[in-house]
Amino acid sequence: MNTKPVIALAGNPNVGKSTVFNALTGLRQHTGNWPGKTVACASGTFTFQGQEYILTDLPGTYSLIAHSAEEEIARDFICSQNPDAVIIVCDATCLERNLNLALQIAGLTDRGILCVNLCDEARRKGISIDFPLLSRLIGMPAVPCAASRGEGIEELARQAALMCSSSPQKPSVSHIGGTGDGEEILASCAADSERSDEELAIFLIRQAEEIASRTVICPRKNSHEADRRIDRIITGRWTGLPLMILLLTAVLWLTITGANYPSAALSHILFQFQDILLAQAAAAGIPGWLSDMLIMGVYQVVAWVVSVMLPPMAIFFPLFTLLEDLGYLPRAAFNLDHIFKKCSACGKQALTMCMGLGCNAVGVTGCRIIDSPRERLIAILTNSFMPCNGRFPTLAALIAIFFVQTSGVGASLAGALLLAAIICLGIAITFLVSWLLSQTLLKGIPSSFTLELPPYRKPQVGKVILRSVLDRTLFVLGRAAAAAAPAGLLIWILANTEAGGQSLLVWGTSFLEPLGHFMGMDGIILMAFILGFPANEIVIPIALMCYLSTGTLVHIEDYTQLGQIFAANGWTASTALCTILFSLTHWPCSTTCITIYKETGKFRWTLLSILIPALCGFILCSTAHHITMLL
Repeated sequence: MNTKPVIALAGNPNVGKSTVFNALTGLRQHTGNWPGKTVACASGTFTFQGQEYILTDLPGTYSLIAHSAEEEIARDFICSQNPDAVIIVCDATCLERNLNLALQIAGLTDRGILCVNLCDEARRKGISIDFPLLSRLIGMPAVPCAASRGEGIEELARQAALMCSSSPQKPSVSHIGGTGDGEEILASCAADSERSDEELAIFLIRQAEEIASRTVICPRKNSHEADRRIDRIITGRWTGLPLMILLLTAVLWLTITGANYPSAALSHILFQFQDILLAQAAAAGIPGWLSDMLIMGVYQVVAWVVSVMLPPMAIFFPLFTLLEDLGYLPRAAFNLDHIFKKCSACGKQALTMCMGLGCNAVGVTGCRIIDSPRERLIAILTNSFMPCNGRFPTLAALIAIFFVQTSGVGASLAGALLLAAIICLGIAITFLVSWLLSQTLLKGIPSSFTLELPPYRKPQVGKVILRSVLDRTLFVLGRAAAAAAPAGLLIWILANTEAGGQSLLVWGTSFLEPLGHFMGMDGIILMAFILGFPANEIVIPIALMCYLSTGTLVHIEDYTQLGQIFAANGWTASTALCTILFSLTHWPCSTTCITIYKETGKFRWTLLSILIPALCGFILCSTAHHITMLL
């Protein structure tokens, strides 16, 4: 029997709830899914005065009046699981908005603790709060915190320990409207059958306004004016989208340029180790065919994926997380919301598309934030149109060889601009396919949703890098390496097993040759995309292996030499263009497909997520090829 007290951590999104959770638990935490749900949950432990406590991080929600899986989970956990204490995290800079949830929880349990976070930001804006009065009005202890600095965390732990060790008591609340103990406030906050959801929401908003007006002192009336001035530019009708494209170009340029040197160094180390393994295998008397299969097949493909995939992800994911921490990503969703509405899709899809730039599997998982099942499916089925980090090396190499053909900073910037243009094309295709799905297979009207524009905050660089490396980079890299290992085995077998005097790989490429020519490519390129299903990073090495008939993947870093090999095998700028377009629109990788199946629970949606982009790629490449032939 578990004797550890259980504490729930609740709060709106963007109030620093995760920072409070991390400050209390440190590294003693784990993440999983709620039973029967695809909503992620985090649990951890912390110790105070010799007693260990379990802290459960509830999904961020604005209300307990359940309209989404997140709200349903938070409500059911507080009502049914009977936690020993509930910590409600609020933002000190906008307390009025967060008190809505606090009042609802106060009406459901007498074990609430109000954690007023981000007090350091409130001080900078000249905002002060009367905490003793706030505690009396809300009917629970109110603890000031600045979790990123560690301020108030010990007092929060002390209040939680006191709450867990005390007997349940009816909270005493000062009556906001006049005299009396105000117990009717808490009774009214519970969503009972006598109030409709709309009436309850209006009541809570008025109560929150009244409490905030009495407890929050803000000498500067325009404390949020600086954020509003920035928003007029970043979310402006004429400036929002161009700035978003410019920022995307800058992130891509930093990712591509910064990844070149560490990728080359890592590749050199891993392939040197490959030579050592071959020598050791020969010395140990291992049969040549077996060592080649395991080292030149399995190890070589995994080494290639790691060396090509790790450096860009190690740069892109921290940059992405910095933008998230800064408060920019919700504004990107705001800029694209009206376009998604015209496509009968959800504006939150913009956020999942941004995640897809790092990894489509992460983007698919991020679709959990979309409440409507119909709109969530649209976002899942179209996420692969955003090129992930695994496709960046192929796109960057073909752009550099066939469309830039210069060197230096100017070339890398031009390459980043062309890559940004390709991503914009992927966004346009996403809009088109989303609209077609919403008019045919997934008919429906777009749902409304609450999109909060959080205040701009100084990113916590150290924590951002740690979180992006642990939670995203290593997680995605592990899945990709696990998928690359069997792919390496299959590729080696196909390249080294002969039938009728030719390898199985040659038979396959010959079979695909007519279709490849019709699409402006050749059979080898199509076969490279098919065998690159486990990991997009190995598409070009597979094509080189077929062109050079080596039997193992070929590693060439010099773009000039690479261009010469392509030209010798009939490549033109038209071939490169069609290959780029197919790389943008072809089926998702195996890791993403597994994730789609886990998220939807249906094989048919996984199959459709493969067929839709493959069909788009066929149409786009064939059209581009025949237009260039006419020109």
